[in-house]
Amino acid sequence: MRAAYYEKLGAARDVLRLGEVNVPEVGPGEVRVRVHTSGINPSDVKRRGGQSMPSMPFPRVIPHQDGAGVIEAVGEGVSPARVGEAVWLYRAQLGRPFGTAAEWVVVPSAQAVRLPAATDFAVGACLGVPAMTAHRCVFADGPVSGQTILVAGGAGAVSHYAIQLAKWGGAQVITTVSSAAKGEVALAAGADHLINYRTEDVVARVHELTQGRGVDRVVEVAFSANLGLNARMVKTNGVIASYSAGPDNEPHLPYGAFSTKNITIHFVLVYVMSEAAHQAAIEDITACLENKSFRHPTIHRFGLDDIVTAHEGVESGQIVGKAMLTLA
Repeated sequence: MRAAYYEKLGAARDVLRLGEVNVPEVGPGEVRVRVHTSGINPSDVKRRGGQSMPSMPFPRVIPHQDGAGVIEAVGEGVSPARVGEAVWLYRAQLGRPFGTAAEWVVVPSAQAVRLPAATDFAVGACLGVPAMTAHRCVFADGPVSGQTILVAGGAGAVSHYAIQLAKWGGAQVITTVSSAAKGEVALAAGADHLINYRTEDVVARVHELTQGRGVDRVVEVAFSANLGLNARMVKTNGVIASYSAGPDNEPHLPYGAFSTKNITIHFVLVYVMSEAAHQAAIEDITACLENKSFRHPTIHRFGLDDIVTAHEGVESGQIVGKAMLTLA
């Protein structure tokens, strides 16, 4: 089968290769999926670039955790009725050498989730990391009905789903953006209020919008940079759920400001979430897909031959939305 792979860490142009590799064998409890689309996440390019792992975990790695396709074979213990089922994939390359940047991939059956009828494979490749991360950030502390949630960076893939899931859960959503164009993306996702953090006083605007009460929860993409702001915006007994620190991975925590409000901080990493958290996310994501509640990020399609360009676009931040490879 055709696949993209790397055998050392480094820049996309230096290490990514295309070639023929063996079709993976199906083991007990596994399914083999003919990949139609392979989603590219920032964590995929960080792994390949060496920012999130110090050395190669396997001699050869086919990248990408997310994808979508059709089950073509099942292993022992998996119902043969799953053959022919359209599915979306998550954590495909976690602890394994081969991810979704190939014509076929093998994953545990539970990580191939039924894709509702008439759902595009490109949509399926958006769901693993972004939508599951967003779900955990929004609902880690229970229902949000009647609450006010601040979603930082409302034009990103995770925040795009976080806005929608919070609205679906009955919350009012405030989001921050850096431009009018990104504001349009956030409004399309359902945000109630926009704050341009480059031109407005975020804290003042939040207190204006909440009549001085502040927000119940924050979904945070830049934990380090926004610590001081969040300490002033989150209510007593409120919650910050962060899925990214930003450039500073060792921030100084204003302990007094957080402790006097009894603020809870959650660090969310989709790859190590509990199975219960994954299942809760799957149930709600499936419900949103079935009732057409979701709008999805702008999808940027590339062929397998263009994987270097796609990785570079994600890495540079030039791609706003979701980059993915089309393989079938």
